[in-house]
Amino acid sequence: MNAATQRPAFPFAALIGQAPLQQALLLAAIDPGLGGVLVSGPRGTAKSTAARALAELLPEGQLVNLPLGASEDRLIGTLDIETVLRDGSVRFSPGLLAKAHRGVLYVDEVNLLPDALVDALLDAAASGVNTVERDGVSHSHDASFVLVGTMNPEEGELRPQLIDRFGLMVELQNCFEPLVRQQIVKARLAFDFDPLGFRAGYARQQEAYVQRIRAAREALPQLAFDDAVHAHVSALCIAAAVDGLRADLVMLRAARALAAFEQAAAVTTEHVERVAEAVLMHRRHEREPRAGDEARDNAEPRHLASDAVETSSQDSALSTAAGDSDWGYLPPEPAGITQVKGVIPLSAKKH
Repeated sequence: MNAATQRPAFPFAALIGQAPLQQALLLAAIDPGLGGVLVSGPRGTAKSTAARALAELLPEGQLVNLPLGASEDRLIGTLDIETVLRDGSVRFSPGLLAKAHRGVLYVDEVNLLPDALVDALLDAAASGVNTVERDGVSHSHDASFVLVGTMNPEEGELRPQLIDRFGLMVELQNCFEPLVRQQIVKARLAFDFDPLGFRAGYARQQEAYVQRIRAAREALPQLAFDDAVHAHVSALCIAAAVDGLRADLVMLRAARALAAFEQAAAVTTEHVERVAEAVLMHRRHEREPRAGDEARDNAEPRHLASDAVETSSQDSALSTAAGDSDWGYLPPEPAGITQVKGVIPLSAKKH
């Protein structure tokens, strides 16, 4: 980051009360193939501050903003077809995806973008490659970036098909803890008053983050998943009734990224547990009962069923002996029947 042209960023290490968001952003930084982070929350919950702080920890230190009014060409780039027809060469004008390579692409109010743009964003974020095609001519380039999309639920939701493609999701809430609010405000005032002095106090922690992200990226290929980890991921995803297998894949990759960040020797079920909520938050469904579930519920052990019948009979006998009965119960009474003249029975009607 060029300090002469960009204002200093609030240090990632100085964020307060944002542990779930910090973890999700770090995991996406370690493995950009997770598909980005969707951050949902009201205004003023430091969504953009956190994204800008993360960018500073990455190799290029680059934060690219995608404005709401951006066109598809501005996002993915353009091809000069006339040049191809004239001399056979491909002339490519890079877009924001190329600029965001090795950095952070920040999309505020992603839920208000056209679906086509969100699709292009998520494709590139998951694959690390951007491909532009025009009239049979194509060009591809590396586009490995951390996608951070934010949204305010009060202003509309993303379509389920799109929200599922974000790797992780964090839901921020307004802070109503007085001490935490005071700490956040004090830190922000100190930063605004003396940005360079404030940042100097976190320089060592910031450098530690940079080194750990770099080491974690290098360690990813060496970490594998044993059967216990696979089984635990499957159980969590089945219990959440997720659609498809994307949640399983993202949860395994996120758990591996967390293990790498913590310099663990192997991925464990504890790592899975710590990333599960961010993976399942936007994919969880209410599970509908199935015929097999009902059959299992009805397949009660014989001795338990007998005990239940016996207990019920004993309770009934005790209740009768005590002179108790169903409170408010009334015996059935015959209802009066009134004959109505002039009504033709349906069976007697002519067809």
